[in-house]
Amino acid sequence: MRATTISDLARPSLAKGVRLQIDSATGKSVLLYPEGIVELNETAHEILSRCDGRTLSEIVSDLAEEYDADPATLVADVRETLADLQQRKLIELT
Repeated sequence: MRATTISDLARPSLAKGVRLQIDSATGKSVLLYPEGIVELNETAHEILSRCDGRTLSEIVSDLAEEYDADPATLVADVRETLADLQQRKLIELT
């Protein structure tokens, strides 16, 4: 599965031309990019709002602390979400 290929040390960031914002018409979190728009669920929004130079493991740790969740369980969901967004060329990993 592609999700397991993302390293704990990877630093995800939004791809060039992609913006995370709240849609003024619906009030929902969205990713805007030149070819369209992706509506995000709360989980994806929480993950992407932390893609600011932090590593994958730092993002997971922060989410686990904020939501009192098991990091071992969260890491798979975070990797899956990021892998999907990377495949769609909406984020980059460094």
